[in-house]
Amino acid sequence: MKIIRSLRQFLLLDMIKGFGITLRMLFAKKFTLMYPFEATPISPRFRGEHALRRYPNGEERCIACKLCEAVCPAQAITIEAEPRADGSRRTTRYDIDMVKCIYCGLCEEACPVDAIVEGPNMEMAVEDRKTLVYTKVRLLENGDKLEPTLAERLRRDGGYR
Repeated sequence: MKIIRSLRQFLLLDMIKGFGITLRMLFAKKFTLMYPFEATPISPRFRGEHALRRYPNGEERCIACKLCEAVCPAQAITIEAEPRADGSRRTTRYDIDMVKCIYCGLCEEACPVDAIVEGPNMEMAVEDRKTLVYTKVRLLENGDKLEPTLAERLRRDGGYR
């Protein structure tokens, strides 16, 4: 056994094997994407930037049940609510601290009306951490901007829920 090891070291068989792999990969198809110019394929179940959705009549979906706040393991969600004139409850404050968020998707699963969802946007780089606290206004803007994509994503994901 020691003779075989010495022979392999003397003939540099491992080096030759490594060069063979390098030459083979030199002519193989490349898998690299030119990121800013080519879009990365995203799974329909990808969990990215959060959004609050509205009903088709324009009213926000959130009923202030606070289940998402309770289920959040990172305690990144803060909700304040008050009753409206018709007796229903609506949120006055809905904040998500994206620095704390671990993108687990539990808030999305806990929501009984599909108000909070995690969209396909993964480009959330900012220069200031204060802008990573998403307020209700920003979450609703995200929902308005991405509504067709979010609805299709939830439809395709329905079989797994």
